[in-house]
Amino acid sequence: MRVCPDLASAIGHTPLIRLRRASEETGCEIWGKAEFMNPGQSVKDRAALFIIRDAIARGDLKPGGTIVEGTAGNTGIGLSLVGASMGFRSVIVIPETQSQEKKDMLRLAGATLVEVPAAPYKNPNNYVRYSGRLAEKLAASEPNGAIWANQFDNIANRQAHLETTGPEVWDQLQGRVDGFTCAVGSGGTLAGVAMALQPKGVQIGLADPEGAALFSYYTQGVFESPGSSITEGIGQGRITANLDGFTPDMAWRIPDAEALPLLFDLARDEGLVLGGSSAINIAGAMRMARQMGPGKTIVTVLCDPGNRYQTKLWNPAFLRGKGLPVPQWLEAGAADLPTVFED
Repeated sequence: MRVCPDLASAIGHTPLIRLRRASEETGCEIWGKAEFMNPGQSVKDRAALFIIRDAIARGDLKPGGTIVEGTAGNTGIGLSLVGASMGFRSVIVIPETQSQEKKDMLRLAGATLVEVPAAPYKNPNNYVRYSGRLAEKLAASEPNGAIWANQFDNIANRQAHLETTGPEVWDQLQGRVDGFTCAVGSGGTLAGVAMALQPKGVQIGLADPEGAALFSYYTQGVFESPGSSITEGIGQGRITANLDGFTPDMAWRIPDAEALPLLFDLARDEGLVLGGSSAINIAGAMRMARQMGPGKTIVTVLCDPGNRYQTKLWNPAFLRGKGLPVPQWLEAGAADLPTVFED
């Protein structure tokens, strides 16, 4: 039995779960890395831990200091929880368009939450750039100082997956892995795992949602981002420091209408209720399986739980408003149950 002396040591070593339907439909073995089983319930716990440890080692984060970050939610949750366990406070800047559930969790984690209007990265008030300026101001005014976590361009993020996620996948499957794929937000997960597994002959695939520009960049050399996606925390329009030097072996642009039904079926048939980025990841794993051919073993990332998107992704009214498919079982709920009350 695993015994952990603190929160940090409980991060990682997540299980692989076989995705039955995805495997049966493609003739491959498709596995999901259950990152929703981390203490903060997402893959971002790994980056948060390495970013904090790196800042401490460099002497930038001192006892009682403040961690500032711009995030779609999950990295902020990880930073806030890990930071609290080590005696730090967190200030999180988040686009106001992100799910209410993630905002609520950030507050529960003790973070000071700053909501800003959604804006592209080129806008100086983009949440990432805003958080950088806020960190500078707090560094000058806070008695114990402040750091900017800067997950997008802080390669401690990538290092977390080079040292932990990639080797875990390799060891769990005893080296019998042919492909790994996931979407990109900061780039840390995909690039870090690629650094660990590409030299071992593992093919690496990028699963890009519509509205993101990396598929176009890696296939045509230009940043183009047609369409849009309801997924949160993924989709990138530039080469972050974490992506520097990384090249995928294959890439796909995946629409929500293709990915979401896979997620809904997974909840109904396999008991896994996950977030939208996992939908893109599973669709990418199935595309990789079909491209590589039957008999391969492919791994993707199950990033976070569906209860962080209950008012959006798992809300029939929201889905209909976006013109997206609504699973019948989700809409029906308890309406078809018989009445069993007695007079």
